[in-house]
Amino acid sequence: MRALATIVASVVVLSVASSPPLVAGDRIPSAAKTTKASSPGKETMKIRISINGRVATATLDNTPTARDFAALLPLSVTLSDYASTEKVSDLPRKLTQQGAPPGYEPKTGDITLYAPWGNLAIFYRDFKYSTGLIRLGAIDTGLEALNQSGSLPATIEMIQP
Repeated sequence: MRALATIVASVVVLSVASSPPLVAGDRIPSAAKTTKASSPGKETMKIRISINGRVATATLDNTPTARDFAALLPLSVTLSDYASTEKVSDLPRKLTQQGAPPGYEPKTGDITLYAPWGNLAIFYRDFKYSTGLIRLGAIDTGLEALNQSGSLPATIEMIQP
């Protein structure tokens, strides 16, 4: 019996030790979550969105789609209102959807990609789950910069750490 317990314990230790490291966006059981704020070596991608003299700052997620979006920056776009809920703009090319979920329920301040159209969508109101919506990150400060009517010229750029 003692030998069986030793074998089982060894298998558990080996399976945990050989598991791939978790990355941002991984879903893990709540019992396995840690309270550590960030992992060493994980670079935070901060951006600035300038709209008519107003500035919003945001943090991009560490996902393939968000990193592909960051590779486009700096970027000048024209944001248009859509459904009194979000500001949208075309992007110069399609972004990768590698590892993206089939959809997402956006919250106020979320920066997303609407994959079927290939456009950027920044939400200034909560919205329902939408198939094809991929979260890129979220506005940290300055969400009020989006509270302007009409077409808004905007510049999106990386902020140096």
